Amino acid sequence: MARPDINRSGEIEVFVRVVEAGSFSAAARALRMTPSAVSKLIARLEARLGARLISRSTRKLQLTPEGAAFFDSGVRILADMAAAEREAAAGAAPRGRLRVNSYVPFGQHRLIPLLPRFLERYPEITIDLVLTDHVIDLMEERADVAIRAGPLGESRLVARKLGQSPVVVVAAPSYLRTHGTPRTPADLDHHSRMGFCFVRHLDDWPFVDAAGEAVLVPITGNALVSDGEAMRLMALSGAGIARLARWHVEPDIAAGRLVPLLEAFNPGDEERTHAVYVGQGKHLPARVRAFLDFLVETVRLT
Repeated sequence: MARPDINRSGEIEVFVRVVEAGSFSAAARALRMTPSAVSKLIARLEARLGARLISRSTRKLQLTPEGAAFFDSGVRILADMAAAEREAAAGAAPRGRLRVNSYVPFGQHRLIPLLPRFLERYPEITIDLVLTDHVIDLMEERADVAIRAGPLGESRLVARKLGQSPVVVVAAPSYLRTHGTPRTPADLDHHSRMGFCFVRHLDDWPFVDAAGEAVLVPITGNALVSDGEAMRLMALSGAGIARLARWHVEPDIAAGRLVPLLEAFNPGDEERTHAVYVGQGKHLPARVRAFLDFLVETVRLT
């Protein structure tokens, strides 16, 4: 029988994290521990089991046969524990810390203005909000919900669609006065097209020509930004031409701060926004289900 002071589930989680991360240091960062603490915990686990789980003879960690079997069992145990916790939490009133990750424009212009209403409705929930346009790993970052724009890749995550919006090419009147107004996609060769400083699923700008054929214009300019809101602000300052979701710049267009360009060549593509999360149905924690339902109820992207 195990001693009561042994945190067996904690040992299993650390061991699984080490194997999945491929190193003690990477696992330590994910678990917010020091590498030495992770190393000592694995050593204690091996001593308690009386078996070597990880071979440290090379720079790359390698599982022993006993370690491989223990890893497979550990993954199943952690999955069963997570399912049990979700099932228990599903019947409880929404409470606790809700970790949300959102791409920057949505977070600033849609989510943050709605949060006071959500927190008033669910006063026992604490929001832990991070804004970034970089796609995160929900499991690694321990986020409950991530709000993402664009196509979704293959994953084990569940997604709920929050809305969609046409994409528009825009520039500030000050930029157009200085550099002229492009009349066709080919004219963009003489203009600065702003891009992002991270890899995206599509880096070229799509258009259709007069015959309705697809045309891709590469992004070439002297401005790269970290997120959509930074691109909007750069466009407002006259730094170049931007391509953004219509909902994001609609107030600027209505106020004359930005001007839509090349609308006759717009292919009509739309940017879709989803909330993605782990788990579904009755196993979803009450706080997560409440937040997802609130987003579907309140978010408008038109």
